[in-house]
Amino acid sequence: MLTNLSHPRLWAALDELARVHGLSVSGLAKAAGLDPTSFNKSKRVTTEGRPRWPSTESLARALDATGASLDEFVSLIDGRGGSDGRGGKTKARPVPLIGLAQAGNGGYFDDAGFPVGGGWDEVSLPDVQDENAYALEVSGDSMLPVYRDGDVIVVSPAASLRKGDRVVVKTIDGEVLAKVLARQSEKRVELHSLNPAFDARVLKPEDILWMARIIWASQ
Repeated sequence: MLTNLSHPRLWAALDELARVHGLSVSGLAKAAGLDPTSFNKSKRVTTEGRPRWPSTESLARALDATGASLDEFVSLIDGRGGSDGRGGKTKARPVPLIGLAQAGNGGYFDDAGFPVGGGWDEVSLPDVQDENAYALEVSGDSMLPVYRDGDVIVVSPAASLRKGDRVVVKTIDGEVLAKVLARQSEKRVELHSLNPAFDARVLKPEDILWMARIIWASQ
């Protein structure tokens, strides 16, 4: 339950959201498609010196850019997130890492999309709740303008999937796609492209080996 909402606590939660996702507040604003100065300290008060609330649209964009849920953001406002439970900051932990292109090869995942086998590198990233989370390094421009060549995305095979989530999908043909889940039913899965230059995809559920949610990105 959200308690004692105030300007400082809300802005501090935005600061913490950026930090746990490896971003500056300017980087968070940019990733959300906003003016890079939108979350800067100078924008947190009016010209008359009165506290200013961030807009609901900017908050929604920030959550979408990081893949964080509203509940996760509320936990940051309440002080329940972003710490190690002892008053310290969240510590980074090693996460398995391979290139996105490598993910199409056999031996890296089980049938449910959980990481297995050898050949993984490791990268230290902010802690995530799913112990089976892994990282993929983006290559090429198919995910522009959201993710660039060299960005690292963290995928959680245990996270629940909702319409509008950014996901990684592996097909039975070994193709690995990073898309937006637009619609899912018993007969079809509609995936929209992050890059408008690439077409949307419609797949049958039986053609998909696994689909997992993107929960973090380094940008």
